[in-house]
Amino acid sequence: MKFQRPGQEKAQIQARWRQRLHEIIFEAETPAGKAFDVWLIICIMISVGVVLLESIYEVRLLYGNILIGLEWFFTILFTVEYLLRLISIGRPMSYATSFYGTVDFLAIVPTYISILIPGAQVLTVIRSLRILRVFRILKLVSYISEASQLASALRASRRKITVFLYFVSTLVIIIGSLMYVIEGAENGFSSIPQGIYWAIVTLTTVGYGDIAPATGFGKALASLVMILGYGIIAVPTGIVTSELNRIEARAVNTISCPSCAAEGHDTNATYCKFCGAKL
Repeated sequence: MKFQRPGQEKAQIQARWRQRLHEIIFEAETPAGKAFDVWLIICIMISVGVVLLESIYEVRLLYGNILIGLEWFFTILFTVEYLLRLISIGRPMSYATSFYGTVDFLAIVPTYISILIPGAQVLTVIRSLRILRVFRILKLVSYISEASQLASALRASRRKITVFLYFVSTLVIIIGSLMYVIEGAENGFSSIPQGIYWAIVTLTTVGYGDIAPATGFGKALASLVMILGYGIIAVPTGIVTSELNRIEARAVNTISCPSCAAEGHDTNATYCKFCGAKL
């Protein structure tokens, strides 16, 4: 009969406990994991609704204390959940610095900051981003795959988009300076920054109308900027679309790595492609 030392037995119990906790909190395939995520999303939706109601003066006047109490209840609840997520994985910092980890952290911080800065709790509406977990619960794997493709396309096109934005920034500075020279302060273009503001509003086809050229040369330049705006808007779309066409779709699953909490692994993956841990 093989005997185990008390320390080894304790370590095994902790490992099993942490594995079970990981299955409930991170996995969506098990009944317990799915139930946890469903209740989590319900709590998120209610907490966001509380923040929205608190911003209405009449509601806050009548039910302010109740809403504040609910806000603190959900904040403490989400704080406990966040700590349990860190405890249940082998590399807590990997999760803490991930997208979902950052969102989870930002979802609880504003309420604590509101102790020092009143009103900061309204920033907790960022909790609505946590509802993205619904893709895992409903097993919408195709959406996860498409989201991964879009992220890859954006990363691949970031240099081209950066160059494009630099070109646009230079263009609006030139156009804004020209409008300042052509129109002058008497027509609302009191400075070059004011002209740059008009150029951005016009080039992006927003057109607030708070500043408008009055001279013939100014209107002619404005017409060119308006036409140019349509081409400017189409360029980033074309860049990202081109990269999307190069990326092939691949099947992924919803399994979360027990070590770093990363997702998006191939369906036949045995080890995590980010940290190498066994799935």
